[in-house]
Amino acid sequence: MPEVTIPLNLLIPHGYEHYFNRSTDHPHFTRRSFEFRGETVLMPLVHAYLTTCAAAGSPEYRYLFDLLGTELASNAIKHTRSGLPGYTYTLKVVRSVTGLTLICTDWGSIDRRDSAQERRPLSPTDPDELLTSESGRGLALVDRLSTEWGDNGQPAFRRVWFRLDYDLTKSAWPTA
Repeated sequence: MPEVTIPLNLLIPHGYEHYFNRSTDHPHFTRRSFEFRGETVLMPLVHAYLTTCAAAGSPEYRYLFDLLGTELASNAIKHTRSGLPGYTYTLKVVRSVTGLTLICTDWGSIDRRDSAQERRPLSPTDPDELLTSESGRGLALVDRLSTEWGDNGQPAFRRVWFRLDYDLTKSAWPTA
């Protein structure tokens, strides 16, 4: 397959370039949000967004924030309607004095039988089943390495979030 270059101005609206430059030139934001098309080919853009949001943190912090954030983005593409043609998902980062919170909002379950009224929170795969299960490892990573995480429990319109404190003390990362 031939390699194609797409000008970034077709993907990033004017005025949002600083969301993706991987620098700390805007370190004092409190909220930053971007809507991504649900295509795996755009994952480098997701990496740039997450790395830029965490640019003021240590290299370890940036790596971990990017790892966990791309897991949520990948799940939105793979397991929800956000991965269908024409659909999107949104990554919103909320900055506080002690850390960053990432909220991934997607279009919910592909299975139309899932009711908006039926609450079903996500849960990682049981650690004893991780070696044989085909999925669930990503949420297990989020569960283990984030400071805290959760979701809204709505299969029809999912909102999954994690918080990562700058000092990583409540994360299993320093002991992993």
